[in-house]
Amino acid sequence: MLTRRQFLLTASAVPFLQPTEQIITVNGTIRPQQMGKTLIHEHLLVDFIGADKISFDRWNREEVLKVVLPYLLEVKKQGVKTFLDCTPAFLGRDVHLLQLAAQKSGLQILTNTGYYGAVDNKYLPKWAFTETAEQLADRWTAEFEKGIDGTDVRPGFIKISVNPGALSELHRKLVRAAGLTHLRTGLTICSHTGPALAAFEEIEELQRMGLHPSAFVWVHAQSESNKNLYTKAAQMGAWVSLDGMGWGDVENYASWLDLLKSNRLLHRVLISHDAGWYKPGESNGGNFIGFTAIFEKVFPILRQKGFTQSDFDQLLIRNPAEAFKIQVRKT
Repeated sequence: MLTRRQFLLTASAVPFLQPTEQIITVNGTIRPQQMGKTLIHEHLLVDFIGADKISFDRWNREEVLKVVLPYLLEVKKQGVKTFLDCTPAFLGRDVHLLQLAAQKSGLQILTNTGYYGAVDNKYLPKWAFTETAEQLADRWTAEFEKGIDGTDVRPGFIKISVNPGALSELHRKLVRAAGLTHLRTGLTICSHTGPALAAFEEIEELQRMGLHPSAFVWVHAQSESNKNLYTKAAQMGAWVSLDGMGWGDVENYASWLDLLKSNRLLHRVLISHDAGWYKPGESNGGNFIGFTAIFEKVFPILRQKGFTQSDFDQLLIRNPAEAFKIQVRKT
């Protein structure tokens, strides 16, 4: 007999889809093979005002959409079909805006559940400091089962964040909460991490909970200076995410990808721009960075290094479909 959670997982969106055949977008469930070319880490809007001051009335969705839509249509011309918006709760996550953007652009957009602990906890709600990992996981699981902010929009992945260096006890709790939520929902864990010390501590914490490293995406791995640690994490089965390509340094990104390919680990790599984004409080949303550097700058360099169309499809089509399909990944 199915539990209520298992029933919701298999039946709440598209009928007759098995859990591992699901990708959850803001407009419902699709199959992994329907994702197509995918950017796994981007932002439409981010508000850095702080968890204690943020509110939806700080921006007008129609005005945001006027700024954002041309960039979405631009990337659609590059063949992109799916777009993961990585803005978490209390930093500007707005599922109504994402639904509008999906409708106007024709892109499939995913949103997230989870809390962002980096920047010394400025973006954590007050209860994140006092509640247990189990209580936080209850909140995040409820968004998966019931919807976000009173809507029927469900998260397609978990987004957390930790400070660089050894994990604090608070950030270790966020990791445990993410692990519990994964075990309950099958949502993949993306953790804004940076250098490797915290990444490997996160992987170890999740392994102690019985999760396989493939449940974990090492976000901003490009910040680690010892690139051989990419190889170690990928060999363990974790996803190595090189996701700052919107900010330049394209020659180095190409070299790092070439290193991973030479180690036959391209199948554990995710790439994106970490670009955008509309900034509430700034004139016309501030300076928006588009989502095309991968196609216009990085891929031409990689072609010179011998990368094939199959390699590009691995990075932008096959890997995202595997990484974000709903699946509980245990050791």
